[in-house]
Amino acid sequence: MLECLPMNTLISILPYIQIALSLVLIVTILIQKSEAGVGGSFGGSDNFNSGFHSRRGFEKTLFIFTIVVAVLLVLSALPGILIK
Repeated sequence: MLECLPMNTLISILPYIQIALSLVLIVTILIQKSEAGVGGSFGGSDNFNSGFHSRRGFEKTLFIFTIVVAVLLVLSALPGILIK
């Protein structure tokens, strides 16, 4: 699909793609469950294995989606660096 678009069109669309990806990344990071509460920020913790949490279900899907969006954002920044 990218072969069909002229280079000027791709360069003009790229900032909008990056803005959309960055907003999606911000939202996915913010909706993830925070494991550290107020006590965790000061070094305290309620349970012994607080650092060893396995993600399951929607939490795992959201985590993987966040990684994919972050990689896409980095990959969308590379053409802008290489072209200019």
